[in-house]
Amino acid sequence: MKKRLFSGIQPTGEVHIGNYLGAIKKWVQLLDEYECFFSVVDYHAITVSYNPKDMPDMILKTVMINVAAGIDMDKACLFIQSQVPEHTELAWFFNTITPINYLERMIQFKEKSVQHRDNINTGLLCYPVLQAADILIYKAGAVPVGEDQFQHIELTRDIARMFNRTFGETFPEPQPIPGFASKIIGLDGKNKMSKSLNNYIALLDSPEIIKSKLKTAVTDENRKRRTDPGDPEICNIFNLHKHFSTDIQRAEIIPACKTASIGCIQCKEILAKNIIEELIPIQENYAELNKNINTVKERLHVCAQKAKLLAQGTIKEVKEKMGLKLV
Repeated sequence: MKKRLFSGIQPTGEVHIGNYLGAIKKWVQLLDEYECFFSVVDYHAITVSYNPKDMPDMILKTVMINVAAGIDMDKACLFIQSQVPEHTELAWFFNTITPINYLERMIQFKEKSVQHRDNINTGLLCYPVLQAADILIYKAGAVPVGEDQFQHIELTRDIARMFNRTFGETFPEPQPIPGFASKIIGLDGKNKMSKSLNNYIALLDSPEIIKSKLKTAVTDENRKRRTDPGDPEICNIFNLHKHFSTDIQRAEIIPACKTASIGCIQCKEILAKNIIEELIPIQENYAELNKNINTVKERLHVCAQKAKLLAQGTIKEVKEKMGLKLV
């Protein structure tokens, strides 16, 4: 039997190349190796301020972009988190065994508390407990994560151990799958690529928008003039070249940048062309899916029912072990 895997993506509606490089592209490579469960995690998305009127479209758009980018729903169970409410039920059970100081030390909570000072809610604090429930409700043994999520996976392993120790062996301790793209820095050259920081390139951006965004993207700040030599290793644009350009192109860019025989504008033009070429098939697939939205919704329903069946089995077992099921 294949090892079971779980991962999730938030429904921002604007899936960007950071999401693509750090998650979706890697997910596609895992479809044949693992029994994959992928979720659009809308419960997580509501821990920050949002417009309820926009959420349904954002959820569906995120689903379709993932499918357009290669998530085959015949190979993977792709579903919407809120359609399997057992996730939150298990999260509540986990809340009762998770020490609050474990949550207060989470780096992501500290960062989001700064970003969302006017809305530091309990859901934001308990976010990683729900994340643990997302994974463990399917008894997933593998989780593909970027480096910024390793702390959350370790908490998930802690919660599994605490539950097993208290109520009896129930959950596996999931292992992170290594080799995923490290944190993708945004076009500002400082922060993680993010829609909220407006430093991103979206998978559905037109060629013109991609070129326009790259024009103002931060490069090696030591290159004040065209004739100044640069250092590709500290240039965020070259970091994107590592993901979108060929070995031959990168081998040519490195010495050209260091000797100033190529300027940042030309370097960005090469990158723009490569990004556009990779995104065109995704955008074409998305356009086709957009013509058949009802079919997408039907497939989502089927996947949600598959996920729900497994989730209900886990909840039944958990209730029995916690003494919450009458004989």
